[in-house]
Amino acid sequence: MGTHESGPSFLIQNGDENNGFLSIGSESLSLKDWVLENPKVLGEKVVQKWGSDLPFLFKVLSVAKVLSIQAHPDKELAKVLHKFMPNLYKDANHKPEMALAVTHFEALCGFISLEELKVVLDNVPEIEELVGSEDANKVFDITDRDDENKVMSVLRSIFTHLMSASKEMITTIIAKMKNRLHVESQVRLLTEKEQLVLQLERQYPADVGVISAFFLNHVNLKPGEALYIGANEPHAYIFGECVECMATSDNVVRAGLTPKHMDVKTLCSMLTYKQGYPKILQGVALSPYVTRYLPPFDEFEVDRCQLPQGESAEFPAVPGPSIFVVTFGEGIIYTSDLKGDVITEGDVLFAPANTQISITSASQLQIYRAGVNSMFFQAS
Repeated sequence: MGTHESGPSFLIQNGDENNGFLSIGSESLSLKDWVLENPKVLGEKVVQKWGSDLPFLFKVLSVAKVLSIQAHPDKELAKVLHKFMPNLYKDANHKPEMALAVTHFEALCGFISLEELKVVLDNVPEIEELVGSEDANKVFDITDRDDENKVMSVLRSIFTHLMSASKEMITTIIAKMKNRLHVESQVRLLTEKEQLVLQLERQYPADVGVISAFFLNHVNLKPGEALYIGANEPHAYIFGECVECMATSDNVVRAGLTPKHMDVKTLCSMLTYKQGYPKILQGVALSPYVTRYLPPFDEFEVDRCQLPQGESAEFPAVPGPSIFVVTFGEGIIYTSDLKGDVITEGDVLFAPANTQISITSASQLQIYRAGVNSMFFQAS
C-alpha cells in the first residue's frame, strides 16, 4: 500500500483532498499519479523533505514459509547498487522497516552475542568444520578486554567464510548436522535454535541459510509487539502475521533461504556486525484503544487501533498523510466535515495531511494506521 512502482496502489474513488479520505483499490488512477497532481495532500513539510511521493510503504504479511535471510542497504549503498545493477536494485533509497505482530510472529534478526557465539561453536562442530579451526579459534581468543572493532572484524571473517562456502561443502555439512541432531534427539531435547534449524532445512534443503541461522537472534513477538530493523542488519521472517511499514524502497540484498537471486558478496560486505538482542517495541498508549509504535526513522510510525463493539477512536489531524487498513471487523469512519462511510475488513484508506479522522465500531474492529513519524514534525 503506497506509491512504489513495484506495487503501486490505485484509487477506487476520488474525494476532496482537503477534507476527505480516499479508498485504495484496483481502479485505473494510481495513488502515485494522484499525489503527483495533488502534492498538498502530503503536507508542506513532507514535500520539502521527500518531494511529491509518499515516504512510507505499508504491508500486511502472512508468513507460512520463511522469507529470505536479507539486509537492506543504507542510502549511500542503495545509490551505488541502483546505478550499477538497476534490474536487481530498483531504486536509490534506503529501506528501514518495522514489523508489528498481528499474531505470534517469529523472526531472525541481528547477530547473537559473543558469549552465545562461543557456545554455538562449542556445540555445533559442523560450523568449525565449514569455516576452519583458525577462524573458530579467533572467536574463542576474544576477551572482554578486546575492543568492539576487533570483535566485529572476527565476526565478519567467520560469517563471510561461512556464507561463501561452496554448494558442495554446504550440502555435506548440513547433511552431517542433520544426522547428528537426529541421533542426539533420541537422548536429549533439542534446543529451540536446533529445532528451528531443522525446520528451515525442511523448507530449504542444503541452503547456506540453514547453518547461518545459528549466528542470528531468534525473536518471538507476541501480538502487539514490534521489531524495527535498520540499514545493513541481517534478518529473516520465519512465521506469523504482521503489519509491516518501511521507507518507500524495494531494495533487498539476499543471501540464503530463497530461490531468488542471492548477492552474498554484497551482503557480507555491507553488514554492521553489531551483536546483541534487538529492541522490542511495546508501543505507547494514545488512548484506551490506540497504541503508537515509533521507530527511530523519520519516514513512518504505526498506530494499532482495537475497538470493542460500539466504541469510538479519534485520530487528530496531523501535518502528513496517513494510510489506514482494516484487518478485522466493521465500523464507520468520519472526517471532520463529511458524513460517515462504512468500512469493513480489507478496506484501505488514504487520509490527506491535516485530516481529522473518527472511527466507530459496529462490531469488534481492528485497524492499523501508517503515517510519517510524529517526531519528524516535532523536530522540524
